[in-house]
Amino acid sequence: MKKSCLYLVGAGPGDPEMITLKAIRALEQADAILYDALANVDLLNYAKPGCHLEFVGKRFGCHYLSQQEINDRIVELGYLHKRVVRLKGGDPFVFGRAQEEIEAAESVGMNIEIIPGISSALAVAATNRIPLTCRGINESFWVTTGTKANGEISEDIQWAARSSATVVILMAMSKLETIMDLFCQNGKQDTPVAIIQNGTRPDEKKVFGTVKDIVFRCEAATISNPAIILIGEVVALHPEKIKQLIENQYITT
Repeated sequence: MKKSCLYLVGAGPGDPEMITLKAIRALEQADAILYDALANVDLLNYAKPGCHLEFVGKRFGCHYLSQQEINDRIVELGYLHKRVVRLKGGDPFVFGRAQEEIEAAESVGMNIEIIPGISSALAVAATNRIPLTCRGINESFWVTTGTKANGEISEDIQWAARSSATVVILMAMSKLETIMDLFCQNGKQDTPVAIIQNGTRPDEKKVFGTVKDIVFRCEAATISNPAIILIGEVVALHPEKIKQLIENQYITT
């Protein structure tokens, strides 16, 4: 193999302007780009003429290629091109299975460069004016996936449900009711919750509620994947949630 390089590039949360200058330079210089379903396709406009562009899917319920097939494509393109970009939604190292792709590339002698991206776990909360930490309310936040590789609920969610931390759950809409039941079992039924679909994009949708009623509210608002779940007292700081609380208080009084 001629000395080629795999660039693992974070595409950010969805808004094409939320990408780093270093990531843009990597896209401009790429000979081949493998991109995910969660990466905004507008970013492909940075590719130079003649660059090989290939969709490889990867989102809940949409696996255009398996992870092994993606690994194989990275290796195959590494034999053909000097610069191969793997464009991933969010940040490559936040539930991006980047390590598996690194190992595949290194097994055939490819160099590796990591270009971090803004994770949706941070950006979607921030753009919705939900601070993940706030003095006097909480001191930490958790970012966890909804399920393990075998489809079972992650034990980390059970620990998170006992904490006072803000909890950000990715890829968990299919387990929403089960997760809310876990929080209810830990006395969190009145804890504020926000669910935000397509965060930072023009078609963003969001719904607010509490642990005990968010499943009903989510169904009524037809919220689906891709979405993030935010659980914690800081959610109450969102202007829409504050308005909802005032209205509820007015109705009950």
